[in-house]
Amino acid sequence: MATADWVNKITEITLFVEDLHRSKAFYQETFKLAVMYEDENCAVFDYGNICINLLNQSNARELIEPAKVGRGGDGARFQFTIQVPDVDRVCDELKARGAALLNGPITRSWGRRTACLADPDGHVWEIAQVL
Repeated sequence: MATADWVNKITEITLFVEDLHRSKAFYQETFKLAVMYEDENCAVFDYGNICINLLNQSNARELIEPAKVGRGGDGARFQFTIQVPDVDRVCDELKARGAALLNGPITRSWGRRTACLADPDGHVWEIAQVL
C-alpha cells in the first residue's frame, strides 16, 4: 500500500498537561530545550526534527471535541523514543539534572539498550541505543 502523497512527516506533538509551569520546567531542565513560543496556555519546544507543544489540559477540549480529554494518572498509553549513541552516558546526564528514571538502562533481547523516564504528566520517554 502506498503512502498518501500528503503524508511527509510529523511536525508537532501536543501533550495535554495539568500544570504548564511544572511541565515547562521539566523540559527545560531535563532536556535542556529552549522555548520557541509560549503564551498563557502553551509552551512549544523545538526538538530538532519535531516540535513538542505543552498545552494546558483545560484548553485541550476545544482542539479534539467531540473526543474526550483523558484524565492524568490513568497510566501510560504511548511512549516517545529518543535514539542516542550511548544510553548509559545520557542516563547519567539525566540523573545529574534531577530526572528520575522509571527503569534502565536495560539491554533488551531485540538489540537495544533502553531506559525510561516520565514527565510530570506521565508522558513516557524512552532513551534507546541500537546495539
